[in-house]
Amino acid sequence: MRGVHTFINDIRRQVFTEVARLAFEGGDYAQAIEHLPYKIIPGEVARHRQNIFLERAIVSERLRLAIGLPLREVDEYTPTGANIEESAIAEKYYEPPLINIINFACNACPPKQVRVTNMCQGCLAHPCMEVCPRDAISLVQGKSFIDQTKCIKCGKCADACPYGAILKLERPCAEACGMDAIGSDELGRAKIDYDKCVSCGMCLVNCPFGAISDKSQIFQLIQAIKRGDKVVAAVAPAFVSQFGDQVTSSQVREAMRRVGFDKVIEVAVGADMCTAEEAEDFLKKVPAEQPFMATSCCPAWSVMAKKFFPQFAPYISMALTPMVLTARLYKKDHPDARVVFIGPCAAKKLEASRRTIRSDVDFVLTFEEMQGIFDAKGIVPADMPINPDDEFSTGTAAGRGFAVTGGVAAAVKEAIKEIDPDREVLVEHADGLRECRKMLLMAKTGKYNGYLLEGMGCPGGCVAGAGTITPVKKSTAAVTKYANDATVKSVSESAAVKRLHEVQE
Repeated sequence: MRGVHTFINDIRRQVFTEVARLAFEGGDYAQAIEHLPYKIIPGEVARHRQNIFLERAIVSERLRLAIGLPLREVDEYTPTGANIEESAIAEKYYEPPLINIINFACNACPPKQVRVTNMCQGCLAHPCMEVCPRDAISLVQGKSFIDQTKCIKCGKCADACPYGAILKLERPCAEACGMDAIGSDELGRAKIDYDKCVSCGMCLVNCPFGAISDKSQIFQLIQAIKRGDKVVAAVAPAFVSQFGDQVTSSQVREAMRRVGFDKVIEVAVGADMCTAEEAEDFLKKVPAEQPFMATSCCPAWSVMAKKFFPQFAPYISMALTPMVLTARLYKKDHPDARVVFIGPCAAKKLEASRRTIRSDVDFVLTFEEMQGIFDAKGIVPADMPINPDDEFSTGTAAGRGFAVTGGVAAAVKEAIKEIDPDREVLVEHADGLRECRKMLLMAKTGKYNGYLLEGMGCPGGCVAGAGTITPVKKSTAAVTKYANDATVKSVSESAAVKRLHEVQE
């Protein structure tokens, strides 16, 4: 479903836009938010659900999450704006859980199962029966029949059927979850096991019913801008093509300044610093102190590794992520600034909410949420003037390349080569948490001893994050070109890297 624009994308964007407009306009927030479901879902006839009241009820919950409030209990009525004053402050942080399922929006899709469809031809060979390891398939009135009490959902029968008459079905949100964190409640609706969840947001963008949503800091960020704080936007390299095919960094900068940001900086400089630190760590520790080293920039990947493979926790680089390094470096020179990271990732919201990170990163917004702010202000980045002297120029090609799969490992490998040309560096990378888990299982056998391992929580890398707007392939191509066009190629030439010691813990 990723890359296909749907009604769900439109609803999400409308909610973000109306929350941003509400925050900018001010007034009686509690009263104003009550009218927004009617504005977003106008008329008297439902377009997508059983009735218009359900459509508006779901939008109401989305609005609450978008202003940072929790979902309401279904067994008692409270206004949409209940406790909104708790969110109308710039210091509000996310309260867990970050990723939420709106129960009455969930379709209660069936859990994982293998089904025989009416396309079964009742063939004489019946290879489905022959390959089934549990004898779960029999012939009933000439057609294949699966005994679900015996079936282990391996899918061998589906692969063997010459007519494609057997389907392996799985709840889309559960299939997208690399942590196996989604099960069912007593009514068959999706339920998240938060002990496993790492807030990558893949369930959110793969639910065809739009029943899953995350919390936002749009409301709080705008409060900070309105009260005159010096809010600095730190923009991730994956921004390329998110706000328009040919939109340049100078246009993005100008659009964001018109929103009210004091400065707009690029997170690629933090990626350069992260590269340098990880290269030093690898040379020092592998294999002298540990068998391999894993990258640290993706919070979903690193949290997954520590949850499922705690024995590998010491092998994950201690380097701070590009987001944190960029914010910390800027605040060294401007301690009165407040920094908002604007990028593709839902898990960054969880990372920034940690007490150890809060002093560095004040807010996190996704590209999708930023687009909502642009819409609320009537700002079109593509219409902004292009200023060659205002383009991002401090990040290197290596730092910009962090946004795509394999980019982190490639950058670190090149940095190691510059320090020690004779050192051979073996790398392996995986994208998507399920593939990352497979990679670590292989590492457990010793296959990757001596390796640098790169993990990315989203299939495709940062360009495929839950908060992106552009299709993954298109974004990958755009970021690759953006990296190749960088004036500064090597991390060793980065001015920010020369100041790395100032921000290291």
